Amino acid sequence: MFFDCTGLVAGLAASLVSKWRANERYSYGYARAEVLAGFVNGLFLLFIAFFIMSEAVERAIEPPEVKHERLLLVSVLGFFVNLVGIYAFHHGHGHGHGHSHGGHGHTHNHDHGHSHDDHDVEAPTGASSAIMRGVFLHVLADTLGSVGVIVSAILMRLFGWMRADPICSMLIALLIAASVLPLVKDSASVLLQRTPVSLERALPSLYTRVVGLAGVHAVQEPHFWTLCSDVHVGAIKLEVSRDVDPRYVTQQAARIFRDAGVKHLTVQLDYPPL
Repeated sequence: MFFDCTGLVAGLAASLVSKWRANERYSYGYARAEVLAGFVNGLFLLFIAFFIMSEAVERAIEPPEVKHERLLLVSVLGFFVNLVGIYAFHHGHGHGHGHSHGGHGHTHNHDHGHSHDDHDVEAPTGASSAIMRGVFLHVLADTLGSVGVIVSAILMRLFGWMRADPICSMLIALLIAASVLPLVKDSASVLLQRTPVSLERALPSLYTRVVGLAGVHAVQEPHFWTLCSDVHVGAIKLEVSRDVDPRYVTQQAARIFRDAGVKHLTVQLDYPPL
């Protein structure tokens, strides 16, 4: 219960932190707090699943005496409370909102022949998907626990099968772990700045389109990652001719990647030596 409450508090805190505005130290803002909260919540739930499994194994080896009369009543009440929580979650999540923030697009020309183009970063600052997934999984874990207790209490009452409780607990632990692993995997990928899966297949064709721009010879050192949720950002270096129009190239390259879902792109132009 302590870890369950801690996970929910972490999700609430991250939801508030993600609304903070960007500053000099955190130029992208605090939107990634949602990813961190999702990862922490996932680890909490995996620990809970491991704890449930270890206790269930001990009870399966030496089944304790269980007063299933009160257990059934309490578990049914807990189940209905969790159903209310799931209902409130879905309706509350449907009214979530966010807003965008960031700087304005600009281009810099430097003596060493590089040009940069930056575009706005749109980041959700309300209740975001990673936080909501974590909170929902906590509620789901409680609901599964109530269902397992109800089933085991009925089996113990009707058939006197005391091992029903630990077996149901094992199944619940496996279900919790199976439902949490995707959240842990996704949030870990974002924190490790993996190339977004949704962009992976499209990137080669996007590079081809950029190289097709007048004066662009090659795409070098591409980097793309996820800031939070579905907000993708990236940086590329373009090898271009000396007579190329830098504003045209940077704007067109940004447009190509923006159409593919990259909301912030830094473009560096690399001119040939004199």
